[in-house]
Amino acid sequence: MDDTPHAAADKPRVAITYCTQCNWLLRAAWMAQELLSTFRDDLGEVALIPATGGAFSITVGADTVWERTRDGGFPDVKVLKQRVRDRLDPGRDLGHIDRARPEPSRSDPTKSDPPKSDP
Repeated sequence: MDDTPHAAADKPRVAITYCTQCNWLLRAAWMAQELLSTFRDDLGEVALIPATGGAFSITVGADTVWERTRDGGFPDVKVLKQRVRDRLDPGRDLGHIDRARPEPSRSDPTKSDPPKSDP
């Protein structure tokens, strides 16, 4: 009997296909690590799949959540986690990732700017 741990059949598989010619292994591995850290109990497997020709895509089960040419480059990790979450558990709160960034403070429009001195 094989003692190798196997992914739970009811948990989804994430596959990250990356171009070896483009040296995108580290990018793919970093994204895999981020997904495993965030969704550790919800994923059955995260696989890195080497490819060529500029390929970079991420699938959850049969759904492609990111494709480099279709989506315009590489995903921001925030967007990637949100798209994976939307497939796994749409009601799940991702904490600070789901929070809107506060807008930078702006000066009071009723106050005038200080006069500029001529050089």
